[in-house]
Amino acid sequence: MKPEIKKVVKKWALDNARKYKGKANQGAVISKKINEIPEIKTKLKEIMPEIAGIIKEVNSLGIEKQIKELEKIAPELLEEKKKTEEKKLKPLPKAVKGKVVTRMAPSPSGPLHIGHAFVLSLNSEYAKKYDGKLILRIEDTNPENIYPPAYEMIEQDAKWLTQNKIAKIEIQSSRLEKYYAYAETLIKKGQAYVCKCDPDKFRKLIQAKKACKCRNLDPKEHEKRWKKMFKEYKPGEAILRIKTDLENPNPALRDWPAMRINTHKHPKTGTKYKVWPLMNFSVVCDDHDLGITHSIRGKDHMTNEERQKQVRRLFGWKDPVALFFGRINFKGIKLSSTETRKKIEYGEYEGWDDIRLHTIRALKRRGYQPEAFIKFAIDMGLSLTDKTVDKKEFYKILNSHNKEIIEPKANRYFFVWDPVEVAINKAPSKKVELALHPDFPKRGKRILNFDRVVLITKDDFKRIEQGKLYRLMDCWNFTRKNGKLTYHSGDIETYRKKGAGIFHWLPIEEKTVNVEVLMPDNKLIKGVGESGISKLKIGDIVQLERFGFCRLDSIKKGVYKFWYAHR
Repeated sequence: MKPEIKKVVKKWALDNARKYKGKANQGAVISKKINEIPEIKTKLKEIMPEIAGIIKEVNSLGIEKQIKELEKIAPELLEEKKKTEEKKLKPLPKAVKGKVVTRMAPSPSGPLHIGHAFVLSLNSEYAKKYDGKLILRIEDTNPENIYPPAYEMIEQDAKWLTQNKIAKIEIQSSRLEKYYAYAETLIKKGQAYVCKCDPDKFRKLIQAKKACKCRNLDPKEHEKRWKKMFKEYKPGEAILRIKTDLENPNPALRDWPAMRINTHKHPKTGTKYKVWPLMNFSVVCDDHDLGITHSIRGKDHMTNEERQKQVRRLFGWKDPVALFFGRINFKGIKLSSTETRKKIEYGEYEGWDDIRLHTIRALKRRGYQPEAFIKFAIDMGLSLTDKTVDKKEFYKILNSHNKEIIEPKANRYFFVWDPVEVAINKAPSKKVELALHPDFPKRGKRILNFDRVVLITKDDFKRIEQGKLYRLMDCWNFTRKNGKLTYHSGDIETYRKKGAGIFHWLPIEEKTVNVEVLMPDNKLIKGVGESGISKLKIGDIVQLERFGFCRLDSIKKGVYKFWYAHR
């Protein structure tokens, strides 16, 4: 084989291997090679053994060495990957390096869930891209829909998701006096008024583009009414409205409400305040005071943005750049914090981190990493198109991203669930050495001592058929004859040609440990694991071979309790 052809084979073998867990696929490499050097198609048969030899050599290197080799002979392939990833995050209009300020503004009705993760990740990544700041603003101006523990939960979730990239945390209930000052300014200028009209009658007037009887009263009268909102008026008797153009073609932009009376006890301020801003008024004031340069939110806020622009015009404030994305409908996934809270109170769920939930807390406990959510958000991007993502599709994407992150870090261990004892007759004893991680041999090895009788899972045992060839992983081949399991050979090539199934196993010895794995449907799977599991710390993520990635959640009475992440 000519040197230039060898180089092409090695290049594509290295590129394919680093994409797929360190193992290049021969078919994919040949396809790439033919595309680059079409004339060798006629010589393919005679050079095939050499191609196979190069691929075998590449596959023996491990991912870290493969990437280093690829950097030497074809660095452009790695650069192409970086450029592709960067292109996924579209440039922000009018963004100045070091000056971008974004915000995420959840309400404290519960902790963050996967819907919040998408919005938060986009805002965080854009702030990061431009060396800017991300502000977490907790919008708690509706005292009736607040879950007090959510304040701390949201802060914890947001810091974890953004990898501690929150520049500032602002809570709206601590800014009431500022909202009052802005409202009073507009009242004195005749740009806002206190309306006491019946809501239904007011709605009909607005639809007809007509002013209510309160609208054109002297600003001094509205100043008096404003003071009465704090002392005399009851909820529903009076509301502060922004005075706008009644001829506006959109009724939602005509004299909309800015502040109302609510006497419900607030977890932060108690009963000290009874006049509370509605979302559009508080948001426009906050964005100005906090210096928000870019607001990134769902397109259902487009009308709200127009309302906020009206207030900015009254004050002469600059508009932040408003960017919108289409709704992501998570089909088959319930995200309502209110409904979840009820089920927790009724005992249906154990808490906000119940494994069946789609909260950030629950997924973090299973072993998902912040980068996985970030990659998902970048995949979705800033598109105005609404998307429906069903549960299976969402987790397929999220799991793929998460696997990329945890796979290189997760050491391997055997786990035999629902174990049964089997004897492999005539099989010699053997000391089996297994790498903690096949791509990182320096991490060390695990040792399993085979001595005829082993544990395998009941499901595997049921699969064993008469006369077929099977293999204990990294150990012996065996067959079933006359109802007995009998040693056949140790040759892996023989198994590859004729094998019908490969099973993980464990020796019967005191060194194995009791293991439980909690599954996403709350089902508990019990079994035994390798002795090396006893060296793990709470929070470690491992790959239980042929089972999945799991996070060690607790150790109780000698039982190692894992939470399942994904395959």
